[in-house]
Amino acid sequence: MDFGNNIFVDIQEKPQPINSQIQEKINLLSHDEKAISIGDLGDIISKHKKWKECLPRVEPFYAVKCNDIYPVIRILADMGLSFDCASKAEIQKILDLGVDPSRIIYANTSKQLSFIKYAADNGVTLMSFDCEDELTKIKKEYPQAKLVLRISPQSNNKVICQLGRKFGCHLSTALKLLQFAKKLELNVIGISFHIGSGCLEAGTFETAIEQSRRVFDIGFSVGFNMHILDIGGGFPGEKNVQTNITFEQIAKAVNLSLDKYFPSNDVRIIAEPGRYYVASAFTIATNIITKKITTDEENVLPKGDLHDHPTAPNEHLRMYYVNEGIFGSFMPCLIDPGCYVPSHFKNNHEEVLYNSTIWGPTSTAVDLVIDNIKLPDLSTGDWIYFKDVGAYSYTTATNFNSMPRVEEFFTCEKKL
Repeated sequence: MDFGNNIFVDIQEKPQPINSQIQEKINLLSHDEKAISIGDLGDIISKHKKWKECLPRVEPFYAVKCNDIYPVIRILADMGLSFDCASKAEIQKILDLGVDPSRIIYANTSKQLSFIKYAADNGVTLMSFDCEDELTKIKKEYPQAKLVLRISPQSNNKVICQLGRKFGCHLSTALKLLQFAKKLELNVIGISFHIGSGCLEAGTFETAIEQSRRVFDIGFSVGFNMHILDIGGGFPGEKNVQTNITFEQIAKAVNLSLDKYFPSNDVRIIAEPGRYYVASAFTIATNIITKKITTDEENVLPKGDLHDHPTAPNEHLRMYYVNEGIFGSFMPCLIDPGCYVPSHFKNNHEEVLYNSTIWGPTSTAVDLVIDNIKLPDLSTGDWIYFKDVGAYSYTTATNFNSMPRVEEFFTCEKKL
């Protein structure tokens, strides 16, 4: 399999503990102290096998925005996955893999006219919408498109990142939108929803699928041949982060709801998983470039209040500055503070733990990776690594302060 240039791929017959893999790569790069990223492609293969076992009716359209590193999308394409794209560049990236345009859904409900034209010119017919203005643009540039109405499920269930305020139409406006599409002689073939990134309750999917059935029937009543249901994303993919819900529990709820509300095989069920496939496949190791020890007296805000950390009087706070931060691969920490759990190479059973804070390398105080964490006494030059960092870490990274990007390595412990 071709993974492109400038990428080291280690095909292992016997899996190594992740600590050993990290230490091996650190030894290779210790001279320049670069942050190191290790992607386990075998983990992605295992995730796909589990998806097929747990959700046999649901075709995955991988969300490219979650992680678009070439080896990731290459191996997903080779396993036969389809793709959820949100821009012209993402569509082009997937087409360049040799993927047939029928395996792409243009799932952004707010598309530039030039992007719609690009989809039309390249045969990407499946796309979503959620308002009249979007239908007007599609009528102008791509009247042959096959359309999916995105709804915003009405639910109080918990997710890490809510999407309903920005995307999807309210159930009460669905009929009006479908009638407008009919007036424009456009072809609506299904319904989609996205419960939000990082589902924390299986009931979220149950509610959304039941509501989709209602809108599905409205589409039939307007005269459309409805035959696609897109259940979006939100499926958990982390292995080492404690959550209230597992993928298996969500899959069970989805299957029961599909059997109840969409029992017919005439309806094609698709989904847009992102973090499920890649979150647990990536680990990033960072080097401590500076260590600073402070006391409560030194951590006073301008108004006289203490910083919010649980230090006892006169207890020292260890602040570690590492060579990767919020403006690099740890951008998700802005949305979900504490989402990445730091690990180290010292034995916790033999070390005293101290209140610690981890900062990124840039010249802004926004660059806070994690606060109020217990760590042993570490030193400049030591390494801290983070598991489960494959989702939205690489695609959101910037080069603020011209900081270097992480050095990428890939391993694979399984065969396709």
